[in-house]
Amino acid sequence: MPVRILVAEDQADIRDLIVMNLQSAGYAVDAVADGRAALDHQLGGGATACDLLILDLMMPLLDGLEVCKSLRARGSSTPILMLTAKSTELDRVLGLELGADDYLTKPFSMAELLARVKALLRRAELLRAAQSAAPAQAVRNGEIEILPTKRVVQVNGQPVEFTALEFDLLLHFAQHPGRVFTRAQLLDAVWGYSHDGYEHTVTTHINRLRAKVEADPMAPRVILTVRGAGYKMRDAVP
Repeated sequence: MPVRILVAEDQADIRDLIVMNLQSAGYAVDAVADGRAALDHQLGGGATACDLLILDLMMPLLDGLEVCKSLRARGSSTPILMLTAKSTELDRVLGLELGADDYLTKPFSMAELLARVKALLRRAELLRAAQSAAPAQAVRNGEIEILPTKRVVQVNGQPVEFTALEFDLLLHFAQHPGRVFTRAQLLDAVWGYSHDGYEHTVTTHINRLRAKVEADPMAPRVILTVRGAGYKMRDAVP
């Protein structure tokens, strides 16, 4: 069965253009014009549930942030790509904080949107493959223990919840302790694309990792900033 994508966008011309391009790329597409319809569609279960959601930030009834927040609160891990006409850092960070996996600022090209969709779907497929594979050895660095196939992280013996992207970023660091990565390298390795102007997405996720693994996020000792170069996880600690 083809991958099914839900497009929630209140501007008919933009919605129709997105639907047309996704269908041309081989995806099955459902489209709605407001956030309430998007949430009801996805929570309907069965045949209505989609494999990826494209949500406009500003929509009638419920905005994209509320839809995203509601789905994540119900335990949904379906990839979400947020569309926004706003360009402020606050709007982008808020969307990521509420559980969106990625975002595009209007105006954007259809080629860019399709690239983001493919990257999100590829990561979701890798997650499913990892979960069905034979158990992998735990990755440890001091008080942090990561079970890759179970997507479980414990800090000081206590389970800590991570979004899919947060987990992938932490695991990438843990598999390469001491190695410095630029934000562009992290975008390419974890998000699946590299694009000038989106490096602040990495910064936001670094801050979220620190809030969850550091004793004092303001004085990090695990995920370190290397001035002028990028970020690294400390050298492996027994």
